[in-house]
Amino acid sequence: MTQAATASPKVKFATQMSEDVLTLLRETAKQEGRQIQSILDEALREYFEARQQNKARRHVVSALQASMAEFDSLYDELSK
Repeated sequence: MTQAATASPKVKFATQMSEDVLTLLRETAKQEGRQIQSILDEALREYFEARQQNKARRHVVSALQASMAEFDSLYDELSK
């Protein structure tokens, strides 16, 4: 976790989750000697970072699809 992440002010909020997920969260916190909020913060940061990376991949896939549509006959000829 970065220095900025640990220095960020904390804001309380309420939510709900599946009982089995909450059990795993509590067990993990106990095993690692961490607070639940620390694990949730880390997990959500990783989730959002992964989503940001996927956005770039979607852009690449879109470019590939456009290229395939435009140059399909050329690619077909080159594959022969």
